[in-house]
Amino acid sequence: MGKRINLNADLGESFGAWRMGDDAAMLEVVNSANVACGFHAGDPLVMQQTVATAKRCGVSIGAHPAFPDLQGFGRRCMDVPATELEAMLIYQIGALAGIARAKGMAVTHVKPHGALNNMACADAKLAATVARAIHRLDPDLILLAPALSQLVIAGREAGLTVVEEIFADRAYLDDGNLVPRSQPGAMIHGAEACLRHVLDMLEAGALISINGKRLPVSAQSVCVHGDDAEAVATARALREGLMRAGYELVAIPELG
Repeated sequence: MGKRINLNADLGESFGAWRMGDDAAMLEVVNSANVACGFHAGDPLVMQQTVATAKRCGVSIGAHPAFPDLQGFGRRCMDVPATELEAMLIYQIGALAGIARAKGMAVTHVKPHGALNNMACADAKLAATVARAIHRLDPDLILLAPALSQLVIAGREAGLTVVEEIFADRAYLDDGNLVPRSQPGAMIHGAEACLRHVLDMLEAGALISINGKRLPVSAQSVCVHGDDAEAVATARALREGLMRAGYELVAIPELG
């Protein structure tokens, strides 16, 4: 694969008096931020603050829409009719786009969150609904989707530019899906372990499953989750390690 790579994180996940992660520190490290839009986390003020900090740090922003599940942090599966889900996605992306515009920024990509993302990775019909909603709102939006997923296929079929991502801190099953968080070994802990995991996959041009199976991919972006206690240290190790390995770190719009 090429030597240009993106480092992204899911951010803006505080709301009200509740605080999640160290967004200010993370935005000094990553190239692109996936900003919560209020349904699983985030609120208008947090969204505004995250966009402003991203602008100051030169970080591109994307919408991180989810099922309406504040109590479950968007990680509970829901059966939402396609027309309603489309409206929910357009509502969330549009809200962030308005805040971004007021701050002199633009939303350039979309990455579904949590259960919505996991379900759409495996369900072609759901993936098509997600891709259709994004395209109807703005066909120039980039879809950030997990490598080898139904979301990648649906996004391209809908006419969207798709960037495939791999996860620094998550393990993979033999079919390319993430090991469920409820199972042992789902999370990869420690900055050096995450870096080795990422470099192994990038050098192999493949997802490497928990059992050692290799599934060829063309990954362009690496995600580190912003809600982990080790997130900032992991992101810094990834940035430094990728640069040492000869990768140029760029924002998602610069990958094309």
